[in-house]
Amino acid sequence: MRELEEAAGKTGQRLVVARATNEAGIDAAFALFDSERVGGILVAADPFFDTRYARIVDLALSRKLPGIYQFREYALAGGLLSYGAHLADAYRQFGVYAADILKGAKPGDLPVQQVVKFEMVINLRTAKAIGFEFPATFSARADEVIE
Repeated sequence: MRELEEAAGKTGQRLVVARATNEAGIDAAFALFDSERVGGILVAADPFFDTRYARIVDLALSRKLPGIYQFREYALAGGLLSYGAHLADAYRQFGVYAADILKGAKPGDLPVQQVVKFEMVINLRTAKAIGFEFPATFSARADEVIE
């Protein structure tokens, strides 16, 4: 949060923060976005949000609100853009860990690893529907473009 606030300050952008831990909180967040006339949303990585991605994307689309999300599922559901860890790669790493443990390795002896493969998915159908245009150079950098 501190990094977002710092970046917003440096770029002269206004930051509106909404937190949600239940369905009513999601509705309240979008009501806040409406009243504050926000120009876009960034949905933070959170298991609660990830299990409700379709609802969040639907609420954003109904308001023609551009959104950036963590996982490709958001973009596949109609979100504008996703950028985050490549889950298939992360699950492969989990599988390697599990196999090592099943073969007798001690979990404490295994090296700490991080996902190193990230992916960006942009949804041009959504962009068109909400009147947003990606620069061609940006679209060319995407790992996947939904047309």
